[in-house]
Amino acid sequence: MTHGAAFSIIVDSSAAGQRLDVFVGARLPGCSRSFAAQLIAGGNVRVNDRHQKPGHRLKTGDAVTGCIPPPRPAGFLPEPIPLAILYEDEHIVVINKPPGLVVHPAPGHYSGTLVNGLLYHCPDLGGIGSELRPGIVHRLDKDTSGTLVVAKNGAALEELNSQFKARTVQKTYIALVHGAMPAAQGTIRLPIGRHPVDRKRMSVASRKTRQAETGWRVRRRFTGFTLLELDLKTGRTHQIRVHCAAVHHPIVGDPVYGKRNASRASRDTSHSTEVNELIANIRRQMLHAWRIGFVHPASGAALTFESPLPPDMQALIDRLECGS
Repeated sequence: MTHGAAFSIIVDSSAAGQRLDVFVGARLPGCSRSFAAQLIAGGNVRVNDRHQKPGHRLKTGDAVTGCIPPPRPAGFLPEPIPLAILYEDEHIVVINKPPGLVVHPAPGHYSGTLVNGLLYHCPDLGGIGSELRPGIVHRLDKDTSGTLVVAKNGAALEELNSQFKARTVQKTYIALVHGAMPAAQGTIRLPIGRHPVDRKRMSVASRKTRQAETGWRVRRRFTGFTLLELDLKTGRTHQIRVHCAAVHHPIVGDPVYGKRNASRASRDTSHSTEVNELIANIRRQMLHAWRIGFVHPASGAALTFESPLPPDMQALIDRLECGS
């Protein structure tokens, strides 16, 4: 897919009845269906010289024409935000994101984000991908720390997006959860959707859900807590946090999915006063994106990157190892 390039495609009988966005996404190299829908909604695609909606059904002989516009510069200012860079070349940059840093601009967070810092570090990043998420291939919650890969050019973005879509990217997290897990390892397979009442939360009890799968294995056991390694097989919003809470082992410090357990743990007499105070003062989920593995978008080499645990999480684990 080349920015600024025009295209013209005649619909054959095999594509008759197909949605316009599906057709365009399949015919243009490196074009996803969502990007095709953006092109159509933005007036950059026509059917028989007329604008149509993304869901328009095509007929045999229809002429689909259009032009891929040049990328728009991001509308957010570069900021000299310190970045912990694990790896960088002309195609990608891999970051160890600290807890508390928002990944991309959103209402209430139009500055001080990872994107603002990346635009300062990589001035050419502004034209890669969408205006709000230049170069961002995947995201981490504000208070989740760890490894994040960012594309530095359009070709790298498309290739990495395809790997995430095909679920070939290996993502391993570390989490401290409440309680004792019942086995050494297992898999949580519970579909996830928007919470039926609170639209800011996700839930396994939603009427409209999507398949979600999380593999887990025990790394360490402590009195009242378990340290887990978790592998994401799918990438739903808040997936690990929702899945852990759904099996009654929410992540320590989770302000959304673990409030009841946090209150109970702070009064647990089996822990020392120091441990109870540490847990009571936690203001974020003890969840860390430890390792990511993927294929380099240009060289094809298999790459793996790991981020060390952040200080707050390491301090709590160290205290638990000393005995609770």
